[in-house]
Amino acid sequence: MKKIVFCLLLTGASYAQSTPKISSYKYGYNGMELIASCKKGTVIVSTFNAKKQIKEEIAEKVYSLFVANKIRNNISITIEGKEAHVTGKCKILKKGTLTTVNFYYEKIFWFSGLTEIYRKTIG
Repeated sequence: MKKIVFCLLLTGASYAQSTPKISSYKYGYNGMELIASCKKGTVIVSTFNAKKQIKEEIAEKVYSLFVANKIRNNISITIEGKEAHVTGKCKILKKGTLTTVNFYYEKIFWFSGLTEIYRKTIG
C-alpha cells in the first residue's frame, strides 16, 4: 500500500513540474540599444516591449542578423539568447544612409520554464 501511494505521489510531482507557466506583461522597455556604422551607412537598433535583463543581448543579436541579411521587414523571427528565446517582429526603415531596425518583442521563452506574452494596454 505504501508503495502505491509513493508511486502516485511521485507521478503527480513529475506532472506538476512539467507544466509550463504562461504569463502576460503590459509594460516593457523601449529605446535605442545600438548605433553602428557599417559600409552601407549607420544602423540604429531599437527594441520595444523589452525585458531589462536581456534587451542589450537581443539587440546585438538583431544587429548581427541584420548584417547577415537574415532579417526581413515585418516578419516574425525567434532570437536565441543566453537566458531566453525571444520571438518578435522587425520593422526596417531606410532613409538615405540611415537604417533603423526596430524589434518588437511578442513572446519570451525563459529557460526557467516561464513564457511571457506581451499584451498591449488599452487606453
